[in-house]
Amino acid sequence: MILILYLCQLKQMKNNLHMNEEIDLILETTKEAMQDSVAHLEKSLLNIRAGKASPQMLGSVFVDYYGSQTPLAQVANVNTPDSRTISIQPWEKNMLSVIEKAIMVANLGFNPMNNGEVIIISVPPLTEERRKELVKQAKGESEEAKIGVRNARQDANKEIKKTESSDDIKKDAEERVQRLTDKYIKQIDEILAKKEAEILKV
Repeated sequence: MILILYLCQLKQMKNNLHMNEEIDLILETTKEAMQDSVAHLEKSLLNIRAGKASPQMLGSVFVDYYGSQTPLAQVANVNTPDSRTISIQPWEKNMLSVIEKAIMVANLGFNPMNNGEVIIISVPPLTEERRKELVKQAKGESEEAKIGVRNARQDANKEIKKTESSDDIKKDAEERVQRLTDKYIKQIDEILAKKEAEILKV
């Protein structure tokens, strides 16, 4: 009788262990999805230019390199000789006009000049109206990131409900998901505030 009880307890412990592993996996996957949303936001915000010239301003420019759409940084050296200038030195001279065209097509508000060797971009100071537009754009990107985080929470809670864990374990797991959600939403707000300050800085 004692042996049967012991075996039943052992089985229950194994089941609990399996369920906890399942919950841990759900939480780990959720955390990764939320981190991805934050990383994507940081990358997107690099392409929203503040006043100072930086190579990241051309991060969204792709060049037609022998029939393949290639990031600008993979076909040229991009430098900032001063805070108002970006210089682009193609590795192959015949890429000058192709790069120039790609910058125009990217619609970044730049007017590239080609001197036969290097492409020079003068970064104009931002007008107040343009700054407001960029802040709006940054807010839009951060809202997208928040939606990503909330979707990850929703998916996690659905998966938790599907498990055969006890109600207490499910409740605890849902609370942990909420804490993750709060943490990453706060991170997004902090990243946005920093970018806003950068854009509005005169």
